[in-house]
Amino acid sequence: MNNQRVLRNRTTSWHGVAPRLLALSCAAGIAVLSSPGALAQAAGTQAEIEEIMVTSSTRRPEALATTNASIAVMSAEELRLISHQHIQEAANRLAGVNINRNNGQESLTSIRSPVLTGAGACGAFLLAEQGIPLRAAGFCNVNELFDANSENAARIEVIRGPATAYYGSNAVHGMINVVLPDPRNGGDVTLEMGPRGSKRANVTFGMAEGNFKHMFLANGATEEGFRDDSGFDQQKLSWRYQYTTAGGYALDGGFTVTNLNQETAGYVEGKDNYKNKALWDTNPNPEAYRDSQSMRAWTRVSKEFENGWEIVATPYYRKADLNFIQHFLPGLPTEDNQHSSMGLQFGTYNDLSEDTMISFGLDVEATEGSLLQQQRFRTVGAAALVAQTPVGKHYDYDVDATQIAPFAHLEHYWDNGFDISLGLRYERMEYDYDNKMLTGRTRDDGTVCGFGGCRYNRPGDRSDTFANWAPKLGIRYQINDVHNAQLRLNKGYRAPQATELYRLQNTQNVADLDSVEIDSIELGLEGAANAWEYQVTAYYMDKDNEIITDSARLNLNNSHTKHRGLEISGAYELTETLRLAGAYNFARHTYENVEFSGGVNIKGNDVDTAPRRFGSVQLQWQATSNVFAELEWANSGAYYSNPENLNRYEGHDLLNLRARWQAAPDLTFSANILNLTDEMYAERADFAFGRDRYFTGEPIRAFLSVNWRYN
Repeated sequence: MNNQRVLRNRTTSWHGVAPRLLALSCAAGIAVLSSPGALAQAAGTQAEIEEIMVTSSTRRPEALATTNASIAVMSAEELRLISHQHIQEAANRLAGVNINRNNGQESLTSIRSPVLTGAGACGAFLLAEQGIPLRAAGFCNVNELFDANSENAARIEVIRGPATAYYGSNAVHGMINVVLPDPRNGGDVTLEMGPRGSKRANVTFGMAEGNFKHMFLANGATEEGFRDDSGFDQQKLSWRYQYTTAGGYALDGGFTVTNLNQETAGYVEGKDNYKNKALWDTNPNPEAYRDSQSMRAWTRVSKEFENGWEIVATPYYRKADLNFIQHFLPGLPTEDNQHSSMGLQFGTYNDLSEDTMISFGLDVEATEGSLLQQQRFRTVGAAALVAQTPVGKHYDYDVDATQIAPFAHLEHYWDNGFDISLGLRYERMEYDYDNKMLTGRTRDDGTVCGFGGCRYNRPGDRSDTFANWAPKLGIRYQINDVHNAQLRLNKGYRAPQATELYRLQNTQNVADLDSVEIDSIELGLEGAANAWEYQVTAYYMDKDNEIITDSARLNLNNSHTKHRGLEISGAYELTETLRLAGAYNFARHTYENVEFSGGVNIKGNDVDTAPRRFGSVQLQWQATSNVFAELEWANSGAYYSNPENLNRYEGHDLLNLRARWQAAPDLTFSANILNLTDEMYAERADFAFGRDRYFTGEPIRAFLSVNWRYN
C-alpha cells in the first residue's frame, strides 16, 4: 500500500496528543478491541424493551419505553452479531438511516434525508460518541463517522429528525450517538480474517479496584482493498473509567484516539460501469489517500443533592487532523484541515414530582481551526482549466469559533395516559476568520490567472455571528398496555460551516449566508407484546435556506426542500427458534423553489441520491442452544443521480449470511458472508462533469473470527 504515497511528504504525527491524554485522563495503556462473542438473542417482549436504556435524548440514562423522542437503538448483541467492517453495515439496519459507503472507511450520511454532499452538507447531522460531537460545530467533515469507536460500542442510538433541546447546531436531520460500554472486570479477545489480506484484532480489558473501575477497548484493522491501489490501516483505542468520591460525586470519563491511513480509490466513470467486469475493480485515482487522526477526552461529573436537584457537568477536549488528496477536483490539490476544542456540557435536573421533570443547561465550546489547500502538480486538461487552477497554495486560513447555547426542558405525565415534552434552545455561533494569504482570486504570489481569473477566491479577514432559537414539543398518549401514539413538532437549524463561509470561488468575495432551518412534524404509533413489537412513523419536514454551490460555484442560501416519509420497523417471533425483524422506509425528498440546473427547472424534482424505498429484513434462527444464524436482505431502491432527474441508478438487493457457534461458555466461532449472491452494484452513484460516476460495491466475501472471553 506504500506505492501510492508519492504525493505525500509527511509522516503521521499526533501533535502532542499523548501528553494531553496523560494529563486529561491520568491513564495510559495498550490493548487491542473486541466485541463479545455471545449469540444474538431475540428481544421481542415488552419487558425487554422497557429495560433498554438510552442517553441521547436528555444526556442522562432513561428507559427507551418512556422516552418521548424518535429514537432507534442497536444493541450490543446485534453489534456483536454484525461485527461490522464499516459502520454502514450496522446503522443501515435502523429505521430512517441510509449511509452510503464510498471507498475504504469513507461515508456519506442520510437520516430522513437525501445522501447529502458538498462543503457543509455534513452539518445536517450531529455525529457523536458519548454524547460529545465528533467534530466541533462549524468544522464538520462528511467522513467523520470513522472517528467514532463504533467497533467497540455498547449500543448505537439514532435520533431521527431534529434532535432534542439538549443538542443544537448540526442536528438538523438527525443524530447518531455511539455509546461505549461501562467498565467491567475481565474482557475478551477477537481475531478475524477475511479476503484480500483483511485482518482484525480486537481486545477489551477491564478491572475494578474498590470504587474505581476502568476498561480499555481497542481495535486494529488492515485491508488491501478489492480495487486497485486501495486499502487501509486503522487503529482505535478507548479508555473508560468510573469513580465515586467520598463526597458523593460520580465521575465517568475517558478518552478515544483513532488513526486511519487509507489509499483511496476514486469513482469508476461511465454509464453502468459498476457492472463492467473490466472496470469495476479499477482505480482511476491511484494517487489518492486519506490520513486522519482524532482524539477526545472527557469526564462527566454528576451529583444528586438533598433538595432534589441533580447536576451533571461534562468538560471535554477534542482534536482532529485530516490530510487527503481531493481527487475529485482538477489539479488534485491536497487539503490539511485541523481543529481543537475545549467545551463544557452542563445540565441540571429536578424531578419535581413523580410526574414532572424539569431541566436547565448550558453548552459552551471554543474552537481553533485551520485549513491549508495547496496544489503540487500542474493541472491536466483544457487550457482554461490549467490556467484557473495553478500550482501553489489556494487557501491558508485560521478560524476561531465560539458556541454558547442555553436550553430548558420539561416533561410531565398525566394519569389519563398523556405525557408532554417541551424544550427550547438558543444558540449563538461566532466565527473570527484570519486569512494568511493574499486576499482575492490570484495565485499565491499575487499574479492574475488567465481565462477570467483563478478558480479560488480568498475573502479578507472578517467575523460572522449566527443566532438561532429551536422550540420542541412532543405529546404521547398511552392507548392501552400495548400501544401508544405520539405527535412531535420540532425545529432544527445549523449555522453555516467555516468552509462555506471562507472557502470561496470565482467572483464571490463574501458569502452572505443565513442559518439553515428546518420545521418537522411527525406522527408515530408503536407497540409491543410477548412475541412482537412494531413502530410506524410518518414525518414531514420543510427545510429552508439550504446552502448550495450554484453553477458559478457561488455559495448561496438558494435551496428550499421538502422531506416526507414513512418508517416501519419491528420484529415477530415466528416460532421458538425463528424470528423476523427489519426496518423499511418510504420517502420522497423534493426541490421546492424555482431553480435552473443544466437548463432545467428542478422545482418538484427528486433531490439527487434520495431513494424512495430502502431498508433491510433479517430472518434469525436459533438452530440449537449454541448455534445461531441470520439471513439478511438489504435493499436500496432506485434514485436519480442529478438534480435534473435525467440520470438514474437502478438500485440493488443484497443478501448477507451470518452464523455463530458457541463452542464453549467462553469460546465462540463466527462466520459472516456478505453479498452472498455476488451482486454487481454501486455503493454510491452520482452524475458530475457530464459523466455517470460510481463507487462500486464489493463482491462476495467471507470473514471468519474466533472470540475468547476471560474474567
